[in-house]
Amino acid sequence: MIKKLDHRSIAVAEKIRAIFQASYAVEAELLQATNFPPLQRNIDGFLHSETDFFGYYKNQEMAAVIEIKSNKDATHIQSLVVAPKFFKQGIAQSLISYLFDTLDSTVYTVETGAANEPAIRLYKKNGFVEISQYYAEFDIKKVRFEKKITTTP
Repeated sequence: MIKKLDHRSIAVAEKIRAIFQASYAVEAELLQATNFPPLQRNIDGFLHSETDFFGYYKNQEMAAVIEIKSNKDATHIQSLVVAPKFFKQGIAQSLISYLFDTLDSTVYTVETGAANEPAIRLYKKNGFVEISQYYAEFDIKKVRFEKKITTTP
């Protein structure tokens, strides 16, 4: 089950942060990053965020979270994190499909570390196209993807 999360609730924000910490620790290893900014995000970063969070629940346990910034034309996936014990169960795919099924955006964007092959495969499988690469903070190489939705009259 996927539902919108009330990230302004301390209890919910703590659960979101716990999944972010566990998932981003794995990504930091993949990227061989010793100083990884997503791991430094404190609880206030979730409580006061202007983004939307959606959680994927499995057996009443929050297994994954997708964080988005969206308007009527475009949606940026800020974060897509899955708790490690739920890896390789199709949960990230379910969250992306949920976005495509429920939002009316014509453009979707997302970024990930260039060495994060599982994420890159997921985004390419869903029609995202690489539009750029750049070095972010702490010399972390990132890839930006975009997917345009064309509507037929």
